[in-house]
Amino acid sequence: MAEYKLLLPSMGEGVMEATVITWLFNEGDQVKEDDSVVEIATDKVDSDVPTPVSGKIVKILKQKDEVAKVGEAIAILEIEGEGGNASAEEVKAETALAPDSETLKTIEEPLKSAAPTEFSGDLYLSPLVKSIAQQENISETELKSIKGSGLEGRITKEDILAYVKNRGNQPATQVAPVQQSAPVSQPVTPSAPASTITAAAGDEIIPMDRMRKIIAENMVKAKQIAPHVTSFIETDVTNVVKWRNKNKSLFEKREGEKLTFMPIFVRAVVKAIQDFPMINVSINGENIIKKKNINIGMATALPDGNLIVPVIKNADQLSLSGLAKAINDLAYRARNKKLKPEDTQGATYTISNVGSFGNLMGTPIIPQPQVAILAIGAIVKKPAVLETPDGDVIAIRNLMFMSHSYDHRVVDGSLGGMMLKHVHDYLENWDLNTEI
Repeated sequence: MAEYKLLLPSMGEGVMEATVITWLFNEGDQVKEDDSVVEIATDKVDSDVPTPVSGKIVKILKQKDEVAKVGEAIAILEIEGEGGNASAEEVKAETALAPDSETLKTIEEPLKSAAPTEFSGDLYLSPLVKSIAQQENISETELKSIKGSGLEGRITKEDILAYVKNRGNQPATQVAPVQQSAPVSQPVTPSAPASTITAAAGDEIIPMDRMRKIIAENMVKAKQIAPHVTSFIETDVTNVVKWRNKNKSLFEKREGEKLTFMPIFVRAVVKAIQDFPMINVSINGENIIKKKNINIGMATALPDGNLIVPVIKNADQLSLSGLAKAINDLAYRARNKKLKPEDTQGATYTISNVGSFGNLMGTPIIPQPQVAILAIGAIVKKPAVLETPDGDVIAIRNLMFMSHSYDHRVVDGSLGGMMLKHVHDYLENWDLNTEI
């Protein structure tokens, strides 16, 4: 028999670690090739890890709630073969998967700068450790006093839990009294510690789940990083409604799928991005990164009330039919927790359809590191003034508000407004003879 180390696989660009949610098998259980053996969570999505070999799990190396890095062994399997170690090919695969120190340094530098504002970024904290520090209201000064036992002296879950356990025995930190008349030099934290908020009698206390904590952190970070500006426009989408009504039954019979408005919105946005490519950028320090690909994020509400943003990759290369299929597939897998980590990565621009909740308009928060996001409101029948060769007339039309939020560091009102106007024009002038 031989020993095989099950490694945490690569989960896409920028994702360097994951937290173990639960093991689907126990030590001593037999598993077959491609069996999902463990559920993991990153800051993007939950997913399963399959085993590439058949064998018996003899040792689980990463327990529930522990964090593993990409390329790190999470379990040891006993497989058919000779010798006590994995084959040379397996060892080579482990080496290829495990990032070296230079790679870790290159990838972790931007992660440091993206840390929550209550930490300066001098410390590298895993999502789990960061969450514990925030829940326990541990300051950065305290974190720096903890001697980490992890890679390159990083703080592990065991380190911070041990600190929390012994925290009451630590000598109190002396804090100089603050003069009432003196100006406050430190920024106010975005939210008060949980211990300062008291629940009234009859109130229900609901702890945030892991995804809600991630959403909360990302939203606060996005607002702190990007100065938001929002432009609004009302669009006559009567032609779009007529075209969809004409083609939806045919499309469903032919493809076995629903034809929603979303593929049309994505098509209009893609065309507008092609007209104004400086919307399709991100910021790295004082540099602007102009993206080659147009990858459209699609904000999707989940049954549990949380939000996730799957990504339509290379949306500019898809037909309307291809967009419809990609959108339906991503939405289905998002709502059934079947997305893969790569399905939520790489978005260069995002669309949020707030109209699906009956809302007329919204002011969406720009997901980092993108610089713009479009919110689409509900389509409502209204009387509108139409210009005709015989003069102005009032007619019933299908109208819709759109709101475009953009990062004023790189997108000024002219660019943000013109891009929105182009989306408006593409939708208002939708060709009723467009093929699907």
